[in-house]
Amino acid sequence: MLRELAKALLGEEVARLLWRRIEIIGDIAVLKKPIGVDVDLEVFRLIGAELIRRYPNIRSVWLAITPVSGSYRTREYVHLAGERRSETLYKEHGCIFKVDITKVYISPALNYEHIRIAKNVKEGEEVLNMFAGAGLFSIIIAKHAKPRLVVSVDINPHAYELMVENVRLNKVEGVVIPVLGDAKDVARAHPERFDRILMPLPELAYEYFEHAVYALKSSGFIHVYDFITAEEEDEALRKAQNKYLEKCKELGVTASVSLSRVVRSVGPRYYQVVLDLCVEKTSRTSS
Repeated sequence: MLRELAKALLGEEVARLLWRRIEIIGDIAVLKKPIGVDVDLEVFRLIGAELIRRYPNIRSVWLAITPVSGSYRTREYVHLAGERRSETLYKEHGCIFKVDITKVYISPALNYEHIRIAKNVKEGEEVLNMFAGAGLFSIIIAKHAKPRLVVSVDINPHAYELMVENVRLNKVEGVVIPVLGDAKDVARAHPERFDRILMPLPELAYEYFEHAVYALKSSGFIHVYDFITAEEEDEALRKAQNKYLEKCKELGVTASVSLSRVVRSVGPRYYQVVLDLCVEKTSRTSS
C-alpha cells in the first residue's frame, strides 16, 4: 500500500498529515509539505514515483514548497516524478478547465463551494467575481444557473488568459465576461450594479470589502471568504461574523448572515470560512 510506504519513510504522524494534503488536479498530483516538518526531498521523490506507478490516471507529481503568496496567488513547486508538465485539464461539475498549477491558484477543496454558490444564483442576476482566477466559480455559475452576466476579474495575466480559454471551452461567451485588472478598480467603475458579489480571495477580502459594497445594488449578496485564527470551528465562525457585521456598520449598511461555514482547516487553529452576507444599503455608500 502507498500509505504504508509513506509511513515507512516518514513515520505514521507525518504520513497522515501528508496524506491529508495531497490534491489531484486533472492528471497532476500535488503534494504539500506538512507545516513545520523537515523531510528530505528524495523521500518525496520516492512517494511521487510510487504514485505514478500505482495510479495510471496520474501523469505528473509536484511538491508545493511554499504557501500561496503574492498578488498572483501562486506557489513555488518542485517536480517529483512523471511528466515535467504543470498544465492540465481539470473537470468539475460538468465543466472543463485548462489550468497551470505554477501560474494560477486552484484548489479542489473549493469544489463544494463552486456548486453551492451557483445554486444560489437567481435567473437574470448580474454577478461580480472579484478574484476569478482561471474562472471556475464564474463558469460553473454560468453553466448551472441563468445569470444575465458574470463579470469575472483577475489581476494575474496568466489567470486571465486561462479564463478566456475556459470561457470558450465551456461555451459561455457573452455570459462570463473576463476582465484583466484590479478588482477594486472594476468595482468602482460599476456603482450599485451587481446583485451578487463573490470575494474568494481570503488575503484581500476584508481590504476590498468596501469596494464590493460600493458595487452592490441597494440590496444583494456578498460571499466573503476569509482566514480566521481560532481554537475551534465555532469560534472561527463567530469571529468572522463579528468582523464583517462590524465592517458593515462602519460602512453605513445593514447586513445579516444567511449562511456561515468552515470551508477547511488550513493549519493549526487556522480556518478558511465563508459568509453569505445579505446586505441592504441604508444610505448610499460612496467612500
